[in-house]
Amino acid sequence: MTSISADPVLIFGGVGGIGEALARRLRATGQPVSITSRDAASVEALAAEIGARPLVCDVLDETSIEAAVAASTPDGRLGGLVYAVGSISLKPLGRTTPADMMTAFQVHVAGAMTAVQQAAEALKAAAGSIVLFSSVAARQGFPMHTAIGTAKAAVEGLTISLAAELAPSIRVNAIAPSLTVTPLSAGLTMNPRMAEGIAALHPIPRLGTADEMAALAQFLLSADASWMTGQILGVDGGRSTLRVGKA
Repeated sequence: MTSISADPVLIFGGVGGIGEALARRLRATGQPVSITSRDAASVEALAAEIGARPLVCDVLDETSIEAAVAASTPDGRLGGLVYAVGSISLKPLGRTTPADMMTAFQVHVAGAMTAVQQAAEALKAAAGSIVLFSSVAARQGFPMHTAIGTAKAAVEGLTISLAAELAPSIRVNAIAPSLTVTPLSAGLTMNPRMAEGIAALHPIPRLGTADEMAALAQFLLSADASWMTGQILGVDGGRSTLRVGKA
């Protein structure tokens, strides 16, 4: 796939997992990329390796998001914005607190909204594209997912609301993965028996990879997806829509 444009792409959560896989894909095409992380050492090491711009950012801090956007748009233009910041907070309802819910909402929804607010003018100048991340848990009910399932459902509402408001200048889409092998999900995927059990729940009985999600994100950022906006796209081994086995 060719590069998206001469304008940079900013990836929030660009170290580890899907964000890093996307950054590597984009840099392989020569695309200018800025990546953020809360960890200065890790973001600087990856940026040096792949030739990206490193930015230290805490998405719970609005001024930190504003600074990251400003640093990644020196010419006032941004070809793409990807919000790949994640968390997995799995607790039964009885142990889930309002603070857990608010933190999940701040990380996944409020942080994404703030990033888009700050980047909107630069994205408009470049007719840019936004990619957010939902989850199969936004539409499928899973135990222990009270906070994260709710937050991810809100990401889907945010996606279509932004797509409507920012059209036609800026496209907005979201990817909804099922369980994907990333550092974030290591608590679930590093246990072979647990990973195999979860994989078997999918019509395509394996877990996803970060690069599979990054491939779709790269497509959504590109001109090949220029007539796509307001879409929630599942990359989930069929788990969101299919049931297999005997009737």
